[in-house]
Amino acid sequence: MYVIGIDLGGTKVAVASLRGQELGDSVLRPTDRSNADVLIDEIVQMVESVRGNGLDAVGIGVPSVVEFETGRVVSSVNVPLANLPLRALLGERLGVPVFLDNDASVAALAEAHDHELRMVTQDLVMITVGTGVGGGLVLGGRIYRGATGGAGELGHTIVALALPPELSLELAREAPATTGFPQPGSLERVASGRALDRLAEQCAELHPESALGQLHRQGKAVFGPDVLEAARGGDAVAAGLVEAWGERLGIGVANAINTFDPAEVVIGGGAARAGDLLLEPARRVALSHVLPGLGTRTTIRLARHGVRAGVLGAALLAVHELDASHSVARTKVSRGSVAG
Repeated sequence: MYVIGIDLGGTKVAVASLRGQELGDSVLRPTDRSNADVLIDEIVQMVESVRGNGLDAVGIGVPSVVEFETGRVVSSVNVPLANLPLRALLGERLGVPVFLDNDASVAALAEAHDHELRMVTQDLVMITVGTGVGGGLVLGGRIYRGATGGAGELGHTIVALALPPELSLELAREAPATTGFPQPGSLERVASGRALDRLAEQCAELHPESALGQLHRQGKAVFGPDVLEAARGGDAVAAGLVEAWGERLGIGVANAINTFDPAEVVIGGGAARAGDLLLEPARRVALSHVLPGLGTRTTIRLARHGVRAGVLGAALLAVHELDASHSVARTKVSRGSVAG
């Protein structure tokens, strides 16, 4: 079977072909978020740039709530696709079946498979940390989408709730008003790539002697990748910042374990590049916040497929859905033969 996977993110688009068990090199471009038509044109052009003969289907993961049965994007924060029938639009342009799902859901599907593309985990929670924070669920060996297709939006779980100092938790009578998404105190607000960018800028100003501070004094903008580079180089301020980032993420991991009791919680997206600098504090905090008895059979790890989990998962989505449709067709033929 020959399919193409597309990982559409808030900052970049990745496209790669999958033939059998061999995933081709990814083609990458910055995401053009100027409007929906331009973005769809970009996706089509990228698919055509890697397309060979005999293409069976295309799978795409998007940072959005998706109505899987129709392929409609219900809502979207970081890309201009809200309320679009994206599956139908791309299918018409590409001339092959297109399967559309949430980007973290397809990344979770990839991570349930090993490097030989065998499914090795039946119950897995994926937390993807990139521009935002997404979540994907594989339960009982299948993507779990929920009633509306939006299950697994772990980035919008609340992990911190500030109360006025004069009020104790027992006296607080109401939650803060919603201010839009990501909400204050949500996992995405405090632990996303954008959150790390904000923390990097603040630390650069507060610690002019640090590696980040030196960049700031040179008039350069300071971003998350600068933090990781400085931390790996031994800068104490940057290392402390990555540790705090991991600790914040660890609360989200604890929530996932307390809710789903999975065999694995996988941290993916661009944050996976941080390696143990991020994983160790996330694991430490997570295991200190799970209910006693939970987490004893849960592995907390980085994505085995790295930053390619998204594009691989999108391709595997197409494979699985084609297999499922072929199975249904064979069943109908078999029943028809029996009836005849």
